[in-house]
Amino acid sequence: MTRDELISNNLGLVHSCANKFRNRGIEYDDLYSAGCLGLVKAADGFDETLGYRFSTYAVPAILGEIKRLFRDGGAVKVSRSLKEKSREAVRLRDELSVSLGREPTVSELSEKLGINEFETVELLNIAVPPASLTATDEEGERQIDIPVDFGEEQIHNSIALREIIGKMPESDRRLIELRYYKGLTQTVTAEKLGLSQVQVSRRERLLLQEMRRKMTG
Repeated sequence: MTRDELISNNLGLVHSCANKFRNRGIEYDDLYSAGCLGLVKAADGFDETLGYRFSTYAVPAILGEIKRLFRDGGAVKVSRSLKEKSREAVRLRDELSVSLGREPTVSELSEKLGINEFETVELLNIAVPPASLTATDEEGERQIDIPVDFGEEQIHNSIALREIIGKMPESDRRLIELRYYKGLTQTVTAEKLGLSQVQVSRRERLLLQEMRRKMTG
């Protein structure tokens, strides 16, 4: 595949990455442009003889350019609506901590909020006071380089997983959707697919093994 083909065939990766950073104070067009720059750099540096999938190589490069945009643009602005949602997430987290007798998991909290886990983590991160970029030592004030973590690994895994599922045969994709996106039991899934519970169990195990192999390379 040529360089131009790598770029044109993978613009969807840029959209997927850029969408994760909407409503953070930078226009989507700017996020997309930065992501495209990362995609071009990935296409220029990709070596298919190493055996890696291009998406595995490209996503970190795309995210890197988007992160650079935030660093160069200064502080990330948070809208009032997001701040309100963040306060609600913290309030609900505290309530669950009391009722459960422990800190709720992200999955438990996201279920109560009615949103996905990535959005839940975003809301909790908004509630964390920003770290100062300056510190004072015995020699006076100096700048500190604070690393910015936008959860690249989670985003990368999410995009890679979506790509793998999207290339499955319809029957396999339906099985995974019913089991892991809709949370149905194997018995109910079997009824909807016209299969036996044993058939669903066996096929599911094989699919998960294959997905894990593709995710880990």
